[in-house]
Amino acid sequence: MAENSLIQIVNAELDTNFPGMSEAQLLEQLSFFVDDLIRNDFQKLLTILYKVDVNENKLKQLLQEGSGENAAGIIAALILERQIQKMQTRKTFGKSSPETDGAEKW
Repeated sequence: MAENSLIQIVNAELDTNFPGMSEAQLLEQLSFFVDDLIRNDFQKLLTILYKVDVNENKLKQLLQEGSGENAAGIIAALILERQIQKMQTRKTFGKSSPETDGAEKW
């Protein structure tokens, strides 16, 4: 269930059309997608990273530490990590708490 939500969010944020799959498969497919953007449309990749709100400093650090590794895989992992963080935040703060229910609502 959570994997489907993650795929839906990724598809909406990145304007992709990934089908239902496991998180590991999604990471692999996203890596291919990012690799294609690196090679063919780097500006679009930068736009996506900005839109998804990937931490720029963390990205730079991981790319530096992993020089010689698959940059697309590192970027894809950060994109998924950020999307999962957003899902968790929405889950935590999206529900109304008992203190805010009832007469206290504005």
